[in-house]
Amino acid sequence: MACRGVLFAISDSDLSKLRGSKNDDELLTVVEEIEERWEEQWLYQLDKAWDVIHRSITDGRIGFTNGTYPLSHCILGGELLHKGDNYIVSLKTASQATEIAAALRGVTASIFQEKYELIDPQDYGLNHSQEDLEYSWNYFDGIADFYVRAAAANRHVIFTVDQ
Repeated sequence: MACRGVLFAISDSDLSKLRGSKNDDELLTVVEEIEERWEEQWLYQLDKAWDVIHRSITDGRIGFTNGTYPLSHCILGGELLHKGDNYIVSLKTASQATEIAAALRGVTASIFQEKYELIDPQDYGLNHSQEDLEYSWNYFDGIADFYVRAAAANRHVIFTVDQ
């Protein structure tokens, strides 16, 4: 599996379809419809940097409930829509997107680096490196703008990644 994460800013209609899904298969069909539209202004690609980004803005670990709101909801936190283990779909409401956007504005490159250096390499599975830090920061750097656009348009945000 690729494990490439993407954030999508979705409409109320998309949200209704997602929440109306009776099971994971139906949910993933809706997610596929959203992905196939690939509306550049309403998505933000994170590649594999989502892992470090989540760790660096929470408490250094991977988890759905770790860290402090609203930064904890930027990637993994929020309402988990997919129940299985092979895919993650986590939802942030439009009002949460506004709060997340504001909190992300306070994360500077130096704060990100400080938090990155606190990640336990054994838990992460990789040693710290300047290359990994720069790769992750480059993906993080535009995330606040994405959330600002989503919030301004009163859109909800989902984070999706296969496992």
